[in-house]
Amino acid sequence: MENWNQETIENFRKDLLAWYDQEGRAHLPWRENTDPYRVLVSELMLQQTRVDTVITYFNRFMTALPTVQDLANAPEEQVLKLWEGLGYYSRARNLHQAAKVVVFDLKGAWPESYDDLLSLPGVGPYTAAAVASIAFNQAVPAIDGNFFRVFSRLLKIDDDIAKPKTRRVFYDAVAPIVDPKRPGDFNQAIMDLGTSYMKTNDPDTLHSPVVKYNAAFRDGVEDQYPVKSKKKKPILQRFQALVLYNEKGDLLYEQRPDSGLLAGFWTLPLRPIDSIEDLQGEQLTIKAVTHVFSHRKWEVWPVKVEQVEKLTHNQRFLSPAEQEAMALPKLQHKLLKNLKEQHDVSK
Repeated sequence: MENWNQETIENFRKDLLAWYDQEGRAHLPWRENTDPYRVLVSELMLQQTRVDTVITYFNRFMTALPTVQDLANAPEEQVLKLWEGLGYYSRARNLHQAAKVVVFDLKGAWPESYDDLLSLPGVGPYTAAAVASIAFNQAVPAIDGNFFRVFSRLLKIDDDIAKPKTRRVFYDAVAPIVDPKRPGDFNQAIMDLGTSYMKTNDPDTLHSPVVKYNAAFRDGVEDQYPVKSKKKKPILQRFQALVLYNEKGDLLYEQRPDSGLLAGFWTLPLRPIDSIEDLQGEQLTIKAVTHVFSHRKWEVWPVKVEQVEKLTHNQRFLSPAEQEAMALPKLQHKLLKNLKEQHDVSK
């Protein structure tokens, strides 16, 4: 691993921030100011989601809930509906709970340090560092995928970024490099660098504003960084989705348990099966709906049933209008699309 002296560190900061001031993505709506609420909302939205996608969601969210007080007082269903389509709904629920903590427990006073921000629901090391540096000018590195990629190449850090303990290696290596006067801009510049000149695939390192600091590029081994062991393939699980309409054309839904995948959401009643031979009912389609979570792959077969013995406390028939008004997970949208296509084919 490369070790920079103080002169190199200061020159790197100067070159990086000069480029950021000239070409950074200042047009992004969450960069209009450093309000911690806007920073937190944007950072949670940006996890696992492309910037271009987030812009529309962020603007819509801010229009509906412009302050942390508005979010704290909003019903969960509204929050989830505004989040609908972004996926990873635990982020939305945690954001909602964090707003309640700030407004009701802390009387509107935001935690300002990295350590104190970690106490908010759903705020992990990266998010805490991003908010602390951008909103409160704390000199801490915000370590995400872009950060790993950029500094693994600049410093030739060989540690496996798939291992949790590696975060500490990067933190210790880069903490002295973060600009103490402009830590928020420094971290955002690294984000922008990681999505432009130092992308995962087809990087344009030769024209990077910090190419002269890139040890991996200098040594012709940039494609070997970051070091990351392969993820295990997601485990396949099969389900049948019960399709039952009442005489009014309303569709039977079932609310998922409060914990686990799709916690609290309404979907078609899902029943686990070992194989497609275990399907019960009149099969609607020979094509299953698939949905991949981080560690699970679901294969869901919609099957038409004539009745259920008795509705349970977590089941109800929903009209098309009620379905439209509810926040539904992506899997359920896939199932509805499947049903519509099947209906159109059968006409």
